[in-house]
Amino acid sequence: MATLYTHRSENINKTWLLVALFLAVVLGLGYFLSYVYQSSLILVIAIIFAIGMNIAGYWYSDKIALSMARAVPVDPAQYPMLNHVVENLAITAGLPKPAVYIIPDDAPNAFATGRDAQHASIAVTRGLLDMMTQTELEGVIAHEMSHIGNRDILLQGMVAILVGFVAIIANIFTRSLFWGGMGRRNNNDSEGGNILAIVGIVFIVLSPIIATLIQLAISRKREYLADASGALLTRYPDGLASALEKIEAYNAPMKTANNATAHMYISNPFGAHAKNGIAQLFMTHPPVEKRIAALRDMAI
Repeated sequence: MATLYTHRSENINKTWLLVALFLAVVLGLGYFLSYVYQSSLILVIAIIFAIGMNIAGYWYSDKIALSMARAVPVDPAQYPMLNHVVENLAITAGLPKPAVYIIPDDAPNAFATGRDAQHASIAVTRGLLDMMTQTELEGVIAHEMSHIGNRDILLQGMVAILVGFVAIIANIFTRSLFWGGMGRRNNNDSEGGNILAIVGIVFIVLSPIIATLIQLAISRKREYLADASGALLTRYPDGLASALEKIEAYNAPMKTANNATAHMYISNPFGAHAKNGIAQLFMTHPPVEKRIAALRDMAI
């Protein structure tokens, strides 16, 4: 039978695969720019940055995510119910109690982060606490606790850092081409060199798109699994289902909504804006209606 820890080793393997893919993308970009500018130093810099960002992603992704959300540590005396729920569910899950943070935002949402269970944090918005009953809050926290138990938090944190970095590097490289980088190549370049230049340009354009697709694929599947694991933890799927209904009904986006960290939240932080037109193709979460239906089916 599935447990809170069923997908832990799978996520660790996916994290290493993500690191390898990131290294390949950055090194590919670095190699192309070193070709354009005829400077091997650019490739060396790309290698250093790739290794540095992987290390930073592993050790500091949680601090970066919490800072981007403007989360602050919880005062247990001010939020006793939240502290009580987190403590009880951590004991039930057999996990250390994570650090708890409050995000000063009226939009109901939450996320978990950290590299492992011993260095995990859960952040919830002020709006979530104002809106949820204790049973619904338990469903949300159980969902986030499942991310911790399954080691989703490491995978999600690495994705947030690395996807954002790939987008920044690709943007810098694209601008460098328009600033005359290609003109530095000798006009007598071989046909092979011209083909390499074309391939490089395509690679630069597609890199952030590929990184985003990786982010979406990982996030959507993980949310379904965390819903199921959270329901196993509380033994009450309706609690999370009801919480998701309330979150879905709140259409305003979070003030700190960010593309790099959107996949970490229990629900898309962009509100109704993420449900319109072509934006649906790049939603970081599966449709809430399907998640609620799956939870209701578990309750039968």
